[in-house]
Amino acid sequence: MNQFPMTAHGAALLREELEQLKTVKRPAIIEAIAEAREHGDLKENAEYHAAREEQGFCEGRIQEIEGKLSNAQIIDVTKIPNHGKVIFGSTVTILNTETDAEVTYRIVGDDEADIKKNQISVNSPIARGLIAKSVDDVAVIKTPGGEVEFEILEVQYV
Repeated sequence: MNQFPMTAHGAALLREELEQLKTVKRPAIIEAIAEAREHGDLKENAEYHAAREEQGFCEGRIQEIEGKLSNAQIIDVTKIPNHGKVIFGSTVTILNTETDAEVTYRIVGDDEADIKKNQISVNSPIARGLIAKSVDDVAVIKTPGGEVEFEILEVQYV
C-alpha cells in the first residue's frame, strides 16, 4: 500500500471536513430523505431522489477522505530542524534570475495544491526542481516556455 505525503495542516483540514460530513451533513440528508418519503409516491418524488443522490455524494466523499487519511504519511515540517534545505512541506521563496520576479511557494501533497494560495504539488515540475536544494542554490526548472533559472532566497519550515 502506497503512502502519500500530506502536511499536518492538510490532514487537519481533511479531518475537519470529515467531522462536518459525519455530524452535520449526513444527519441533515437522512432527515431530508425521511421528510421526502412522507410526501408519498417515491417514483415521481424529486426531493427524495435529490436527497438520495446527495447522500451518495456525501458517503462517497466520506469514504474518499477516510481512504486518504489512512494512506497519508503526515509530515509536520515545524518539528524538523531547518538546515535551509527544500523539503516536502517547506515554504520556499525563489527569484526568477531573468525577470527578478520573486515568488513564495509552499510544497504540499497533490490534494492540498492550490496555486491561488501559492501551494504547489510536490509532484509539480517546480517543486521537483526545488526539492533537496538549499538557500542560495540555483534550480533550473523546465517550463513550457523553456528552462528557467530560480535562485532560492529563503526556506521556511512553518
